Amino acid sequence: MNIKLKLENYPEVNEAQLNDSINVITRNKEKWSEPFFIDTKTHVNMEKIAQASQDFLKDEINNIIVLGTGGSIQTLLALKHLSKKKIYSITSSRAVELKQCIDETSPADSVVIPISRGGETLDVNASIGIFLEKGYKFLGLSSKGTMNEMLQKIGCPILDVPDLSGRFAGSISNVGIVPAHLSQINIQDFLNGLEEGYRDFMNLNRNAAMIFASYLYGLYNKGYKVVFSMPYSNNLEGSVGLFVQEISESTGKDEKGIMGAYQSAPLCQHSVLEYLLGGTKGTVVPIIWTIENEINDMVLQSSIGYVNGQSAQTIVNHQADATFQALIEQSVPSAKISIESPDESNIGNLIAFIQSTVYYLCLLLDVNWANNPKVVIGKKICNEALMNKISSGERESIRKRIAEQKF
Repeated sequence: MNIKLKLENYPEVNEAQLNDSINVITRNKEKWSEPFFIDTKTHVNMEKIAQASQDFLKDEINNIIVLGTGGSIQTLLALKHLSKKKIYSITSSRAVELKQCIDETSPADSVVIPISRGGETLDVNASIGIFLEKGYKFLGLSSKGTMNEMLQKIGCPILDVPDLSGRFAGSISNVGIVPAHLSQINIQDFLNGLEEGYRDFMNLNRNAAMIFASYLYGLYNKGYKVVFSMPYSNNLEGSVGLFVQEISESTGKDEKGIMGAYQSAPLCQHSVLEYLLGGTKGTVVPIIWTIENEINDMVLQSSIGYVNGQSAQTIVNHQADATFQALIEQSVPSAKISIESPDESNIGNLIAFIQSTVYYLCLLLDVNWANNPKVVIGKKICNEALMNKISSGERESIRKRIAEQKF
C-alpha cells in the first residue's frame, strides 16, 4: 500500500460504488489504447541523454531555457523546485517573459531546449530565432516538422520525442527527463517513485487513484463539472498544473468531461472560498493539496502565542485543514491529497497518482484518454490568419459573422 500519498475525500466512496467503477473500467479499457505511460524504461535512454548533453553540464551553464508548452513543459514544472540550475520556462512568444529571460541570461551561461512533438507548435517556433540570433547554444527535443528542420540547419544535438500523447509522455521520455537531467534533478529517484506509484495505482483494486476517479465520477453524475484545486505549497503547483491539463484535455470531449482549475493557497481562501462555501452549490469540487514535510521549512517568530515557535508549514497546513473542515460543514463535497515531501521520489509518485486517476476517469466517462482532437481548431485559425496577414479588424468581423450564425 502506498504510504507516500494520502487521499481523504467526502463523501467517502463505498464498496458498491467502487465495485461498479471497477466493472465499468474493466469493460471500457479494451476500447482505447493501452496506457503507455506506465512504461518508465522504453522511452528513456540515459546513455544517449548523457552523450547529447555532456557539453551542457559544465559549471558555467547556470540557466536552462525551455521553449515548450502544455505537455512539453508541465512535467518539468512539477520538478522545477528541485533544480540546481535556474529554469526559464518560455511557453509562448509573450514579450515580457522573453525579454526578462534574455536580460537575465547570456549565451555563455545558458542552453536553450526547444520541445515539440510535431514540430509545428507556433509558441515554440516563434521564439527560437531570437535566441539563435544572439548566439545561444541549443539542445533540441524534436522528431519531425518545421522545428526539426530549423534545428538541423543550425547543427545542434537533437534527441527524439516519441509520437505519444504529450501530457502523459513527459515523465517517461526525453520531453521531461532531458531538461530535468541538465538541471541536475535526481532522475533515478524520480523514475523510481513513478514506477512505485504505478505498481500501487495501476491495478484494478482498491487504491487511491481508483477511489479518487470513482469519487469524481460519482459527483460528475450529480452535475459537478469543475474541479478547483488549492495547492498549499508552491512546490505542488507544477504537479497541480499537470492535473489541470490532464483532467481537462483528457476527459473534455464527446460533449462530456470535467474542467480543471487552480489558484495558489492560502491565497485562494481570500478570493474564491466565499463562493465555494456560500455560492452556487452542486457545480464545483474543491481539492486541497498539501505537503507534510516541506523543503526549507522555518520556525516562525510572532507576538501571537499560538503562532510563535511553530513552523511555517505547520501554520499553512492548519489553514488547509480548517478550510477542508469548513467545506465539509457547508455540505460541499471536497477532498484532500497529501504527500510526505516534495522530493523527486514523492513527486514521481504524485504524477503516477494523477495520471492513473485521469486514465480511470476517462474510462468511466467512456472517452479516449489519449487524444485531443479539438485543440488543432484554434491553431489552424491562428496560422491561417498569420499567413494571410488578416488584420485585427478583419478578425473581429469574422468572429461577428460566425457568432450571428451560431448564437
